[in-house]
Amino acid sequence: MKLVTHRLTAVSIWVLFVGIECMATVSVSAAESRKPAACATNEYRQFDFWIGDWDAFDFGGSTPVARVRVDRVLDGCVLLEQYEDTSGLQGESFTIYDASRKIWHQSWVTNRGQLLVIEGNLQAGEMVLSGVDRTAGREQRRIHGDWKPVNGGVHETAVTSTDGGKTWKPWFDLMFRPAPITRNSANTSAAGDEKSDDKIIAALDTEYQAAVEKNDAATMDRILADDFVLVTGSGKTYSKADLLNEAQSGRIHYERQDDSAQKVRVWGNTAVVTAKLLARGTENGKPFEYTLWFSDTYVRTPAGWRYVFGQASLPLPKTSQQ
Repeated sequence: MKLVTHRLTAVSIWVLFVGIECMATVSVSAAESRKPAACATNEYRQFDFWIGDWDAFDFGGSTPVARVRVDRVLDGCVLLEQYEDTSGLQGESFTIYDASRKIWHQSWVTNRGQLLVIEGNLQAGEMVLSGVDRTAGREQRRIHGDWKPVNGGVHETAVTSTDGGKTWKPWFDLMFRPAPITRNSANTSAAGDEKSDDKIIAALDTEYQAAVEKNDAATMDRILADDFVLVTGSGKTYSKADLLNEAQSGRIHYERQDDSAQKVRVWGNTAVVTAKLLARGTENGKPFEYTLWFSDTYVRTPAGWRYVFGQASLPLPKTSQQ
């Protein structure tokens, strides 16, 4: 499919907010009624440095021993880890910040019937989780794990104790590095391959567009950078949390949102997209329609391309919308 047939990531974001500014019928009470995203506070983002597609190496080694993917799921409330090592061990973990106890919780299960539950907190920039399991001989064992961001990767270590914490033995010592980027990935590509990057960004746009149409805040959360900023033609600014809150409110429904005159420019790890948008729909049952210009900026990260900045013009006069 040609690039010009793809809708852009920025389209629905501007529909959400620029459209609101265009309609004088928007009331203060409607804005106040928006429900905040359930997991939008900073505490829920403390472990985001682990998100990504990783190769795991024994520390100091050069041969991968496992492949690990960590994604944010369930409206951004949970980190899902998918793990597979060279021995055939497969495992998954769910990690969540429990606001009621102000503590991080992780449950880990494997294809060999193993279960591990550990909890803890962020300490000096490192995630520290501890718990208790039992060895094959039914002996109680304490476990202490530590995740630390290091030079674009993550260093994970674990130690164990079978004498109540008097002495500790190393369990594993792993270094997570971004997995090699393949042409088949929908969100990664070799740096400098601008043609491939064009296709990747177009695919992301399509995915994001579908997510917005379904009010899929989890997918929006995954594609948007945490420090995302949108600047509208009137000079107002909006954050990622604002976009997620608006998507969850379900106040806006779209009948049409078409872009034209689309251009994609890629410079290494940065890409800028510009296009002209026609939007038509309803907000709280009241119709709207307008046309505007927009541009959006993507940045390549270890976890793939992320949408970091958006900018929109004021709605165009009716005479210049044709």
